[in-house]
Amino acid sequence: MTHVEELRPEGKFDKNRNMAGTSAKFLSVWDIEAYYGESYIVQGVSFDIHEGEILALLGRNGAGKTSTLRTIARMDDPELKHGEIWLDHQPLHDMRAHQAAQAGIQLVPEDRSIIPGLTVEENLKLAQIAPPKGWSIDRVYDLFPRLRERRNQEGVTLSGGEQQMLSIARALCRDIKVLLLDEPYEGLAPVIVQEIAKTLELIREQGITTVIVEQNAVAALKLADRAVILDIGKVVYDGSAQEVLEDEALRAKYLAI
Repeated sequence: MTHVEELRPEGKFDKNRNMAGTSAKFLSVWDIEAYYGESYIVQGVSFDIHEGEILALLGRNGAGKTSTLRTIARMDDPELKHGEIWLDHQPLHDMRAHQAAQAGIQLVPEDRSIIPGLTVEENLKLAQIAPPKGWSIDRVYDLFPRLRERRNQEGVTLSGGEQQMLSIARALCRDIKVLLLDEPYEGLAPVIVQEIAKTLELIREQGITTVIVEQNAVAALKLADRAVILDIGKVVYDGSAQEVLEDEALRAKYLAI
């Protein structure tokens, strides 16, 4: 079992090894501390991600997973009070949310934030109003054929799985480097979860780096290259996703599965 206090391996990238701390990192989170008012939520979290990796950010309810994603995306809440966040040599910790988005960070929130009154295609076009633009709408439709079929349907009337596809598609319409997904499988049938997972694998093949927060930990671990587990706002595990799947005691202690 690889815990954060152990020495981290060096060398060539291997998705079955913990590569945090090596020279090829793409997104680096260094000792970040974030607060909601006086509430100390993110308590010295650190991890690195390689370009094109999928990282599962896991933990029990209240562990600080969503707060960590929001901090990386530079949302106003929680407030980052200590630490640094670097994306491809750019200091995100000095940025506001819109600047982080322009730098390539795209957060897909748990509520999916589909804009009422707009069709599927209007939601996608709105994502491309401000530069820099990412994928073309036709390319997004190639990835999500179901959205092409519903391009003139109001976004909020889509099924839960289709809304999740639309949320991811909107993110891809921006010039994206890192996709932050908060509970993408929530409320979805197993067959739709599998469909979303296959889509995320295709996105990985395009070189896009993904961080996924998900209560369905097993599904996230099967998709991910690596896993970071939080407990009460702190990192308690940083290693391969497969190792977590194989370690029943670790899952029981920190994930209750």
